[in-house]
Amino acid sequence: MSEPFRDLLQLAVALAHSSVDAGGGPFGALITTADGSIVAEGQNIVTAACDPTAHAEVTAIRRACAVQESHRLDGLILVSSCEPCPMCLAAAWWARLDSVHFASTRFDAADAGFDDAQLWRAVASGDTGPQLPLRHVPVPTAGDEFRHWLEQAHRLPY
Repeated sequence: MSEPFRDLLQLAVALAHSSVDAGGGPFGALITTADGSIVAEGQNIVTAACDPTAHAEVTAIRRACAVQESHRLDGLILVSSCEPCPMCLAAAWWARLDSVHFASTRFDAADAGFDDAQLWRAVASGDTGPQLPLRHVPVPTAGDEFRHWLEQAHRLPY
């Protein structure tokens, strides 16, 4: 990894520290260009925003999308203080980021009480288990929304 990304990772860790100082969780993230220019920053604001999805990575992705005026972040990179959880990794995937660089691991986070192990197992197995039963209930109109989408000339590709 080149030096600029080491510096950016250290900046993401500094954002995590400042998040803690502000009463947030110990996570910070950046969206950058390949040459290391910062497009957006994010911190964990889950408790401040009363939003369980307001992880640092998701916050940075939302801000970068606003700056780029697009739901896609092709050509950009996520730099995070910690290995993204499955939700944040999925957000990075859906945003079409080019890569993800992180400093601490999910195991470091688990040691501090942020244990995503059950969620990682559910993602790996495809079984959400008893904590969150996932049930398919067919209804007559199921699929109509997708046909309606496909009929629209103004739709943007995901």
